[in-house]
Amino acid sequence: MKGMIFTEFLDMVGERFGLAVKDRIITAAGGAHDGAYTAVGNYDHREMVAMALELSRATALPLRDLLIAFGEHVFVMFTRHYGRFFTEASGTVDFLSRIEDYIHVEVRKLYPDAELPSFTYPPCAAGQLVMEYRSPRPMAAFAEGLVRATMKHFGDPLVLLVEDISGGAGTSARFTLAPA
Repeated sequence: MKGMIFTEFLDMVGERFGLAVKDRIITAAGGAHDGAYTAVGNYDHREMVAMALELSRATALPLRDLLIAFGEHVFVMFTRHYGRFFTEASGTVDFLSRIEDYIHVEVRKLYPDAELPSFTYPPCAAGQLVMEYRSPRPMAAFAEGLVRATMKHFGDPLVLLVEDISGGAGTSARFTLAPA
């Protein structure tokens, strides 16, 4: 997993929960890097999962809610650093439908070693978008946070339905966006 995801996670923890909680989760997670991540490095996703689980324990907040909040946090960073992806899209559905065939293609140019999740787009009713997220990492709630932040960013009147299609593993989800 790209280091910038780790650094953003720790930034979010520090901002929202304080440095003491940040230090506590790093120590409790016991990762190989002891909280020393660089944005350009690559790290085992299990270190991220361990820190997220420790954050859930430390705050008594559900892991899913924390991962959704983290996705929303990272979205802000994406808009700052990769703004053209957002200005080129006409709205939420247009943007999200470009992830696999445009955005991920561009990300792979910048980070050839990135291990990205995949998105497929099953047929759906007119005016809807169905996206199926798949990853070997249990980050579907993080992806949900990104989708929710995208909806908020564009301000489109949409309703989001989220279905776990991984049997509770958090590795696959179906996102259905429909007009409100």
